[in-house]
Order: sequence, then C-alpha cells, then structure tokens
Amino acid sequence: MDRTESLLTAPAAGSPATDPAPAPAPEPAVTPAQPPAEPPRRDPRWTRPALLGLLLATAVLYLWGLGASGWGNAFYSAAVQAGSESWKAFFYGSSDAANSITVDKTPASLWLMALSVRLFGLSSWSILVPQALLGVASVGVLHAAVRRWYGPVAGLLAGAVLALTPVATLMFRFNNPDALLVLLLVAAAYATVRAVETASTRWITLTGALVGLGFLTKMLQAFLVIPVFAGVYLLAAPTGLGRRIRQLLLSGLAVVVAAGWWVAVVELVPANARPYIGGSQHNSILELTLGYNGLGRITGDEEGSVGGAGRMGGGGPFSGQSGLLRMFGTEVGGQISWLLPAALILLVAGLWLAGRAARTDRTRAGLLLWGGWLLVTGLIFSFMSGIFHAYYTVALAPAVGALVGIGATLLWRARTTPPAPRWRGFAATVILAVTLAVTAWWSWRLLGRSADWYPWLRTAVLVAGLAVAGLLLLVDRLPRRVAPVLLALGAAAALAGPVAYSLQTAATPHTGSIPSAGPFVQGGFGPGGRGGFPGGGRMPGGMPVPGGQLPGFPGPQNGSAPNGGTAPNGQFPGLPGGGTAQFPGGDGRSQRGGGMGGLLDAREPSAELKALLAADADDYTWVAATVGSNNASGYQLATGEPVMPIGGFNGSDPSPTLAQFQRYIADGEIHYFIGGSGFRANGGSNASAEIAAWVAENFTAQTVDGVTVYDLSGGEQG
Repeated sequence: MDRTESLLTAPAAGSPATDPAPAPAPEPAVTPAQPPAEPPRRDPRWTRPALLGLLLATAVLYLWGLGASGWGNAFYSAAVQAGSESWKAFFYGSSDAANSITVDKTPASLWLMALSVRLFGLSSWSILVPQALLGVASVGVLHAAVRRWYGPVAGLLAGAVLALTPVATLMFRFNNPDALLVLLLVAAAYATVRAVETASTRWITLTGALVGLGFLTKMLQAFLVIPVFAGVYLLAAPTGLGRRIRQLLLSGLAVVVAAGWWVAVVELVPANARPYIGGSQHNSILELTLGYNGLGRITGDEEGSVGGAGRMGGGGPFSGQSGLLRMFGTEVGGQISWLLPAALILLVAGLWLAGRAARTDRTRAGLLLWGGWLLVTGLIFSFMSGIFHAYYTVALAPAVGALVGIGATLLWRARTTPPAPRWRGFAATVILAVTLAVTAWWSWRLLGRSADWYPWLRTAVLVAGLAVAGLLLLVDRLPRRVAPVLLALGAAAALAGPVAYSLQTAATPHTGSIPSAGPFVQGGFGPGGRGGFPGGGRMPGGMPVPGGQLPGFPGPQNGSAPNGGTAPNGQFPGLPGGGTAQFPGGDGRSQRGGGMGGLLDAREPSAELKALLAADADDYTWVAATVGSNNASGYQLATGEPVMPIGGFNGSDPSPTLAQFQRYIADGEIHYFIGGSGFRANGGSNASAEIAAWVAENFTAQTVDGVTVYDLSGGEQG
C-alpha cells in the first residue's frame, strides 16, 4: 500500500479505532484511563514540515501587503488609538482618550491591538498584524484539535480549509473583534476535546473560561456554542452522569466569572466616573448585552439602530433576506459557502459510519462537536432578523474546515478498513465522489456570480472536479499509486474557488464598517467593503443610488434627510461633515468623506482642516465634536487628538444630551463642531440632531475645504 494511502487509512494515536471507549462507570472515584489497544503510531516525518508549511503559507496570505488597508475599520482603530494613550479608555474600550463614549462592543479585542500600539507606535501595521497572527494561531489550534482524534491528514485539511475560506482571509486581515472570537472558540473546542478524553475537570473548566473571554470579545455571539460543547461533554465524557453534570456546572461558573467580572465593574462604577456605554439608550452594559447586541439581533428590535427587520426587511440589503438559504445567497455565499454543502454531506456520512457506537465513541463525539457548532450558529445567522453582516460567517469557518477534514478522512478509511462489509467501502467511495462533484458544481455557481472575473476558472473547476469524482468511483481498479494523485487533484478542485477568492481578498485594501471578501458580485454586495457601499456607487443588491436616495432607510424618500427633513435635489446638507454629501461613488465614499454620509466609514480631513483642528489642541479636552463615531474616528486618527463622537456609532445614542453639550461649551472643553445631524432610527435618541441644530443657530459657520466647521471657543454668539 502506498505510504500516503496508508496514512489516510490508519487512524491517529488516541483515535477511536485504536482506543476503544470504556463502558460507562457508575461514579468512579478517579478518572478512568484509556490505554491504547496497540502501541501508538508515530506520524510520518513529513507531517511536521507540512504543518509548518501550512502555518507559514497562512502567515504570508494574512500579512502580505497588510498596510494597504490603512486604518481598516477606523471605528475600532480610533478606540485602539485612544486605549494606547489612556488606560481608562483601554479598560472601557472608549472611542476617544477623553472617554466620552465606548464602542458598542466589549473591549477584549481592542486590548490586544492597543498593547501592540503602545509597543510599536500607531500605524496600520501595529493594529492589523495582531489580527493576522490570531488567524495563524486559529489554524494551528484547529489542526491540533482535529488531528488529536482523526490523524494528521484530517488536521492539515481542516486547517487549510479554515485558512483559505475567503471570509477568514478577510477578517484576519481586518481589525474587527471576529478574529479574536474565532481563536477563542477554536481553543474552547480543543479544550472540550481534551476534556472528553479523560473526563477532565480542568479542561472542561478551561472551555468555560475561554467562552467567557469570547463574551468579552463579541458579547452573546460567543455563547452560541455553549449548548453544543456542553451537550457533547454530557454525552461522551467517560465518567458517571452525576460527575459530568457537576463538571458542567463548574464550567458554567467559569463562563460567568470570565465574562462577568468586567460587566460587574462597569455596572458598579458610577456613570459620571466612566464613559457612556455606546450602543445603549440608557448608559447600561446590560442593556447593550441583552438588547442591541443580544435579542435585538434575533428579533430585529434594536433600539437606536439604522437597520433591523422593520427597516431593512429581515436583515436588510447588507446581508440578504433571512431564511434557510441565507448562507448560500448572493451577499453571503461567496464568503463562506464554498465547502458548506460538502461539510453537511460529510457530517451525515460520518454519523452513519459511527453507527450505534458506544456512548463515549470519539468519532461521533467529534462530529457532533463540530457539526453542532456549524448547525446551531449557521441556523441562527440564517434566521436572525436584526443586523447581520456577511462577515459574521467567519465564525462558521472552523466548523466547516473540521467537518471536511474529518469526514473525508473517515470515508477514505472506510474504503479499506477490514472487516467492514464490501458494500460499506463502496458506499463510502460513492459518497466521496458525490461530495466532490457537488463541491465543484457549487464552486461553478459561485464563480458564475462574478462572470467577468477570470471566467475560465469556473469551467476549469467544474471539469476537474467532475473528472476526479468519476475517477474516484474507479479508484479500486486503478494502480495504488494513483490514489494519492487523485486525492491531491480532488483537493485542488475543491479549494480552487476559495483560494482564488482569498487571493483577491488579500490583494484588495479593505476599509469601512462592512467589509466583504472576493470580487464584485452581480446583484450582490460587491468587493472590498470600501466605506460600506462597494460596487461602484450602488446599494447592496446592485440597486443604484440616484440623486442621493437611500432605499430602506429612515425618513421619506426622494431626497429626504435622515431625520425626516427634506433636502431638495437629493442633497443632504444636514449629514455629518456638512456641505452637500453625495452618496457613494466609485470607491464607496461620499465626496468629502465616509460612505453614507460618514455612517459607515471614516472621513479623511484635508491638510487645511487637519491643521485647523490641531491648532491650540492642548487647550481643549476635545479638539472637535461631530456626529457619529466613524466621522469622529477619521478626524481623531488624523490629528492624534480626542474627537467627541456625538451619538456613538449611529449618532442615535443620547451621549451627550444637549444640556451636557452646552455645559462642555461653557467650560471651554470643545474647540470645534464639525457640522452634521446624524441618523435617528428605530426609536433612538434625537440628541445629535438637537445639538447640530443648536450649534447652527448660535455659532457662525465657516467652510474649510468643503466641510462646515463651527468655532465654539468664543461661546454662544446668538
């Protein structure tokens, strides 16, 4: 037998085929061991170099040309800059070093980047490199988790699929919280694997702690895997039921402690001694957790948001309509779904192979672990009616990779492992061939959504995939040395589409709040996420934006300002930044700044405006105030000085109120106001519009390079 085929056929040391699970014990006093039935096999010499090669290739993919994305998501970059200058801003995740308001997430991901900036200075590299390294670590930990029970080939395949998933390439080259969240959840899955092996209290408690840290990274999204991890441990850990339950309760306590200590501090500190909690309407981290970033994402009832079910139609044009097929739709499919059909087929096939195994069978436990992760998280993403963005699906990539690696390996072993019935081996071969054929067909469909982008590739993928699938049906009649070649060709055909998308993603700068992997998709969201409206001046879904109209947004159509006032000729003088804001053009930005009037991307001040803001900066707490965090972040990153983001991300938080803002002016704490009124939606505060109107009535406007600026240093002018 060829050495590669032998490796695929032989299970890993510690796998279920060599380590039969013990019968359940009533309540053992000590943790039972699982002695191997035979001496553990050593991995071939090439497996470690192969892993190092995978990690090195992943690092190159995620790091190459990283600085081209600039600040990436400037909303978070401004908070990183603030945290690098103020430990208070660091702890709370404040948008500015003067601590007026926080970002609308828990701050763990900001901590890593802020520490990097403190060490290496403020730059796009010091912000983005930690994210790329989190991606490399995620690939390595996933490999370790899968390899432990299923062997090195399964681990390498799982890691490669994760590394090459387009949305993973996007998010590990970007500075959203998702990069750290993925690493923490993969590490929690690894800890669960270790816990299941020996019913280890230490490992299952670590699982809870890692998930709790995931909450401090992206709040309740981290908790989606809890029922899966707990259920797998409850099913498969080799100890009595009572002990399993007690261990899970201890793990739950670890979740509460790891997630809750920061929440407790924020809730106990008086509101006047900390920044306002961005994204909440009542300055409460619990409200933010359970509302805007919690159940509101499921139901669409997100007070203060500009999206949601009632306004965007079940998630809105940014993410496709909610429903069972959302993960395969135009806006999401190219991000995550390349190997999603294969993962689902292989999950079912793997469970079929596991059959009626013992309760502690690891083959079934691993499939339930990764399959449960995929199904629970994927279904919630599919049906949630609140704000959902396609890049959230990076949380599915580890599960897809694990299921592909595990399933393909199990089916290949089933071909030749005695004493299985001959029909069982033939059925496994057929399933492998069908899986490859379906994957090639689906890649052909996805590539067809970008018909003008390397049109030959989709044909090559389909032909190669179907040809190799056909040859797999004949593999037992071919020379043994042909089998590894077929496997390599099949893997190449299956991964060609996501590889091409990932390379395009790595070669494209990404900025703004809604990045997207891959090339422009006809009728979809488009490339790059530049300012949130990629695709050459079109709304998501390919809808043009004539005359500045914003379909699906609050207020009347046909040139209405976001707060309901009319704006003739489709012009919006009340939008953040002042002047006439023209909506997305070729690069997804308005004429003088961020996409959609600065809601989704940072404004880029001219040298003249930057010099104006920097003058006498040391005499003020904030060199300027403006509506919306993305507007403020652009000015803050350009000047290095605190800029107050009135109303938080959407401009709809009551921070500050008009009375508070007037006190700041009376105390001489704010130098300039950069014109704008912001967005009010879904019941949010109108404080930002009130502040903008009051400033316009009481101060003299000046225009600096097309941007309306008010000097507040002289007090009210009447």
